[in-house]
Formats: sequence, C-alpha cells, structure tokens
Amino acid sequence: MPTSSSVVFIGRLYTNHKDINLSSRLVSMYAMFGSMANARQLFDKIPNQNAFLWNVMIRGYATSGSCEGAIELYYQMEKAGISPDTFTFNFVLKACAGSLSSGEGKEIHDQIIKVGLESDLFVGNALVGMYSKCGEMGKAREVFDKMPKRDIVSWNEMIAGYSINGPYEEAIALHYKMQESGIEPDSFSYNFAFKACAEMSALVEGKAIHDHAFRSGFESVVFVGNSLVAMYAKCGELESAREVFDRMPTKDVVSWNTMIGGYAHNGSCDEALCLFNQMQSEGIKPTTVTMVSVIPVFAELAALQQAKWIHGYIIKSGFDSNVFVGSALVDLYAKCGSIETARQVFDKMFKRNVVSWSAMIDGYGMYGQGDKALEIYSQMQQSGVKPDHVTFICVLSACSHAGLVEEGWHYFDCMIRDHRITPCGEHYACMVDLLGRAGHLDEARDFIEKMPFEPGTNVWGALLGACSIHCNIELGEWVAKRVFDLDPKNAGRYVLLSNIYAAAGRWNDVVKVRTLMRERGVRKIAGYSSIEVNNKIHAFLVGDKSHPESEKIYAMLEDLGVLMKDAGYVPNTNFVLHDVEEEVKEDLLGSHSEKLAIAFGLLSTSPGTPIRITKNLRVCGDCHIATKYISKIVKREIIVRDANRFHVVKEGLCSCGDYW
Repeated sequence: MPTSSSVVFIGRLYTNHKDINLSSRLVSMYAMFGSMANARQLFDKIPNQNAFLWNVMIRGYATSGSCEGAIELYYQMEKAGISPDTFTFNFVLKACAGSLSSGEGKEIHDQIIKVGLESDLFVGNALVGMYSKCGEMGKAREVFDKMPKRDIVSWNEMIAGYSINGPYEEAIALHYKMQESGIEPDSFSYNFAFKACAEMSALVEGKAIHDHAFRSGFESVVFVGNSLVAMYAKCGELESAREVFDRMPTKDVVSWNTMIGGYAHNGSCDEALCLFNQMQSEGIKPTTVTMVSVIPVFAELAALQQAKWIHGYIIKSGFDSNVFVGSALVDLYAKCGSIETARQVFDKMFKRNVVSWSAMIDGYGMYGQGDKALEIYSQMQQSGVKPDHVTFICVLSACSHAGLVEEGWHYFDCMIRDHRITPCGEHYACMVDLLGRAGHLDEARDFIEKMPFEPGTNVWGALLGACSIHCNIELGEWVAKRVFDLDPKNAGRYVLLSNIYAAAGRWNDVVKVRTLMRERGVRKIAGYSSIEVNNKIHAFLVGDKSHPESEKIYAMLEDLGVLMKDAGYVPNTNFVLHDVEEEVKEDLLGSHSEKLAIAFGLLSTSPGTPIRITKNLRVCGDCHIATKYISKIVKREIIVRDANRFHVVKEGLCSCGDYW
C-alpha cells in the first residue's frame, strides 16, 4: 500500500498527463485511500470526465465520510450533462443515508423513476436502505413491496430498518416471510432479528429464532452472539445470556461490555463486577463503553470507597476526559452520598452534554436541594445545551422532593410550550407526585383524569403513595383498585394500601390486603439497610441478629435509646404496622434495619466521620426521627439513601426539612 506522500508524488508526476485512462486510475487510487483532496484536484483537471470518473469520486466522498460532498458532486454531474447509472444512484443514496438527508434522497428517487431504474435490484436495495436509515419506514416499505425481485440484501435492509425504528414486530414478521420466500437468513438477518426481539422483550420469539440460528451455525459469529447476549439480558434471562456468552468461541470487547451491561441493567452487581475483573485478567482492555456500563453498578451499591477506586482506575486509564464517563461519575458520586464530589467532577468536565447537566440536576433533586437543581438548569440553558425529556423528568422530580409546586407547574408548561416536548408517563407521574406530596390530592386526581392517554402504573402509584403519606383512605381505596388491575404482581402497591389501613387502625382491612396478596402469589419485598465499612458491604434486616457483632450492636442501640429519651425522643409507634401492644411496638421500632446499620457504623468507623446508610425501601418515619437525635448526640453526619432520595442528617436536622 503506497504511503500518502508517495501517492501525492505520483499524482504530481501525472497531473498534466494527457492519458485519460492513467489519470482515471490515479483518481481511483486517491479515492481508494481516502485522499479526496488530491483526487478532486486531479479530477477537476481532467477534460471530458466520463460517468466512471464521476462515480469514483461520488463513491470516494461517500465512503470517506464526506456524504455532503458526494451529494453535491451528484448534482454537479447532472449539470454537466452526464447521465447517472445504477452505480451513481447506489453511491449517492448511500451518501444520503449516511447524512440522513431524506429530502435529497426523495429528489434522487424521483430522478430514478424518470430514468426507469426503480426496478433495478441494486438501486432498489439502496433506496430501501436510504429510507430505513432516515427513519422513513413507510417509504422504505413502499419501495420494498414494489421490487420485482429481492435478494438477501433487500430483506436485511428492511428488517434492519424495523429493528432500529420500529415497529419491531414487523422486523420479526419479515424475518419469517423471508424464509417463506425461499431465502435463508444470514448472520446480518439474525443480528437484526435479535435486536428487534430485544427491543420488544420478545423472549419466546427470540428463543425460536435462536434455535434456528444455532442449527444454522450462526451463533458462533461474534456479532450475532453479541446480539443474542443483549437480547436475553434485555429480557431478564441472565442465565441464558451467560450460556451464550460462555459458548462464544471468540469474544470481542463488545461481547464483554454487553454481558457486563446486562448484569448491571438487571441489578446483578456482584456478577457484573466479577466479569469486569475477569475481563481484565484475560487481557481485554476496557473501553469507555465498559466504564459507562460498570459505573452504574458501583452507584447501585452506593459504596463510596469503591466509587473512589473506580474513579482512580478511570483516571489512570485515561477515560476521565470522556463526556459520557464524566456524566456517569457525576451520577455515581451523587448516588453514593457525596453530592459535593459529584459537583467537583461536574465542574472539572471539559465538555458537558445534556446527560451531564441532567445528572447534576437529578443529583441535587435527590438531596432535596431543589433550588440548586433549578440553578443548574438555568446554567444549562445559558450554556446553549438544549434540555431533553429526561432533563425535565429530573427537574420535575427535584421540584417534587423540595415541595416546589409553583415551580413544577412552570417547568411542566415550559417543557410543552417552549421546548415542544410532549409529556410522557414519567412527566405526568412526577407532577402527580409533586401535587400529592404537597397534599393537593384532589388536584392530582383531576390532573390524571385530564391526561391525553391512559395513566400507567407509575402515575397511579404516585397518587397511591401520596394517599399513604396523607392517610387518605377513601381516595387510596379508589386508586388501589385501578393500580391492582394494571399491576397485580407489584407488592409495593399492596403494602401502601395496607399501610393506609394500619395507620387508621383498620386491622381487619390490613388482613384482607395480606390475604389478597397470598391469593395472588404476591410476596412483600423484605426491607434491609446496608453500610460499607473497609470496602465491605454489611446488610441488616429488621430484628437481625445474624451479624458477628450483633451483641455489640444491640448494646450500642440500648445505650443510644437511653440518651435519646433523655434528649426528648419518644418512639412513634404509628409506624409499627402490626396490631400488637405498645410495648411490643417500641421493641420492634428499636430493631429496625436503619438503626442496626447506624449502630454498626458507629462501632466500626472513626469518631467524627460521616456514616452512609442505604435502605432499599422508603425510610421509616420513626427511624428518620431517631436518626436526627442520634446525629446530634454522637456529633456525626448521617447520610441515608432510601428508594427515593437522600436524607443528610447533621446536628439533629435533616436536609429534607421533614418534607419527604
């Protein structure tokens, strides 16, 4: 292969040569090696360029990434009076696909019809591919259906388009129609079919197509195997995903990233970290995608020391300048209870995109710092970065956690009016949560009834949660009927209704709810709290005595109990949702998982250092009160992350302002 300097040297020798064939070869050589500036310089000096030369140049621009240059040259070719042929249209349509220029593509399509080449197989394939990549699936299907002859490329272009743009079920339907027409799928066919199955979480169809791919020998193709792993992981079938991964004769970095991402997405943190370590031990160098996949695992664990370790690894590996990695680190530190470090990472980022800004807004929102979240949103607008639908979910959520009702309405209207973003279910759920937490239950109900589409479980769940907070039995029962119909297996919804009844002392209704759960095979999620000490996670259940330090933990709680009562603490037995005596209720409160984790933290960490606790459910109201007393007595900052937000407790005060 000649070097770029030798190519330039040869070109200079023949720039003025009168042999058109030799000049044409030189143009082809330049274009082949991507030296389009030299190719164009020589091309412009050749008199009477023929269609072959124009095609070489158009293809060169298209394959070198200068799609606009290819389209521009096509129009110059027309002005020069040179008739385009099948090769011309094939190359320029690929350029239109590469630049997502459907407007120019449609103009070229009209020209193809005029010259009678629409029925040409290669031109038809290029048209289908162009429309598919531009998201114009209706036009793509129209061309596809009119094709007098189709080959494997025709079918793959169409299936690929549906697998990316939807409707995904059409991709699967065409996969089978292709076989009915006598054309057997190739590796690309299976790749696109598995992508469509993943998007739909269509496990049954995916398994059927996998069986055919296995028998046809295509499972061993690396990118097919990667798509299979992704499909099973997206469907929650991690064992099947791992089986395919382990069987792959050859794995690339995408294979590892896909499996790690699958574990992370499904909450299998230990498996994800184990595979990440195995990846490195086998000499596979992680990429930025690896980092973006593995960072959420550390965020899920909420382990600050491990977060600092992966941050150090990222810096040593040179990934810290990547905007996506930086954004993930902002989210990581926010979820590990260090919003200050999250802000430091954010401020040091060389470049910020919409994900970066949204992560910082969401971080402040989780800590109940709504004013700071809105301040970041204002800075985002001033920077010129446009908010997307996720940004507004973060903004509305921040307003909800801080009780900023008027501001929430303002940004909801602003999203629709100024940014032309159509609200989705998550936006409506945030607004219902905002109104409900603030006690505007009737307004929240009216808001739901005016929605332009049927409310989902997240919307009804937000209202049911608000009914639980404000002990509104009548509305709670009305909402529960609807949410149970939509999501009969979600234990959290039953627990909310049961808690509403328990708070009102309606124990017979509590029993009815629990009986309904048993009949429907719904099991309550066990609440637990965890704490990281010396890079190890310690987890506690209510009344847990399995920990090696249990005796010391309970002794610590007993001592704290005396000090807390002397300081004015009175156990709030309303948060014991069992029909038992008051004395028993106090004993149950004393062994809640949050208190056990805090006591262990006091025993295992240095005086004056912060204690960071993670609770998988909403923090118990009595534990919230007790934590404030403990923080003041032991002079420690206690940071509690529950299922919805953070509580930063210092000197007897909580960052939530008791609004949660």
